[in-house]
Amino acid sequence: MKLVNSNKNTFQSTKQPYFISVFIICLVSGICYPFSDIIGYRAVALILLFTVSLLAMKLSLFPVLLAAFLSALIWDFFYIPPHFTFLVSKSEDVLMLFMYFIIAILNGVLTSRIKHFEGLAIQREERVNALKLYDSLFNSISHEFRTPIATILGATDNLLVQNSKFDEITKQKLYVEIYTATERLNRLVDNFLNVSRLESGSIKPKLDWCDINELLHSVVNRLEKELVNHQIVVKIPQNIPYFKLDFALMEQAIYNIVYNSSLYTPNNSTITLTAANLSNQCFITIADNGKGFQQHELEQVFTKFYRSNEEKTGGLGLGLSITKGFIEAHGGTIRVENVAGSGSLFTIIIPTEVNWGNDMPT
Repeated sequence: MKLVNSNKNTFQSTKQPYFISVFIICLVSGICYPFSDIIGYRAVALILLFTVSLLAMKLSLFPVLLAAFLSALIWDFFYIPPHFTFLVSKSEDVLMLFMYFIIAILNGVLTSRIKHFEGLAIQREERVNALKLYDSLFNSISHEFRTPIATILGATDNLLVQNSKFDEITKQKLYVEIYTATERLNRLVDNFLNVSRLESGSIKPKLDWCDINELLHSVVNRLEKELVNHQIVVKIPQNIPYFKLDFALMEQAIYNIVYNSSLYTPNNSTITLTAANLSNQCFITIADNGKGFQQHELEQVFTKFYRSNEEKTGGLGLGLSITKGFIEAHGGTIRVENVAGSGSLFTIIIPTEVNWGNDMPT
């Protein structure tokens, strides 16, 4: 049954340009007819040619050819004397009708060809832009993966080949380098996996009662090393209820925002996390007192692979797009804005079930 409807819609869509061309030609001819004695039948020919030209700019070749052929017949039958017959009495009118038909056909064909080549030019430009974007992303991805891998290989090689020459402090530094690089590599792989899951639509939140206090402090604890030079403030009212959320997805979503804030705000700046129950909705904000975003960036920060021109810390521009995907998977929304004199402010609102803890499972 669905297949029949689909075929019917396809049939209608393919026939629609022909109906449009016939309707427009008949409409213009009907409008011109009462004035034909005033403007003359030769002027009507010019008007019909102009109409065919306009149709050629919008429709494909064959509907335009139909319009050209139909307009020639209408002009002959209704306008060229003697009226209401296809007989043409004057030789100059015969020549003019013939030329009209040829010009109308050529006009339609040439305009259609121009549209075709314009389409090819646009496709070629899009392909070039896509290749440029691919090259840029490939170089960025290669660099992002190569850097931690090179660090791991270098540190491991030193430990294997020259282990006896290093004191314990030097060895500890190499271990830290390996751990940091491995953590960065793991974060890159996780981001790519998360993007793949979002694009395939395979992410389905596993909702369970979530303690927001535990959620926000878990993010802060995971980023303890990155936040060592920042002041962290967590504001959660004591009477906040439990919310039904996917703890792991929400933790990663908030983690990405706080991690970005730790990278792009100066040392000793403050990052503030707040949570509240807003009309039985989970309301979370992450604010910093850095320099915020440029105005044109506010609409692009959640776009996949978007990176600020001023960004100097690397990255692939996936974190915030993943955050947006995780929030929307919960049926929620996220927005970012600049607060005058206070940096950026991320606001997350998720409509969900709430529980005040009276009937929580034990």
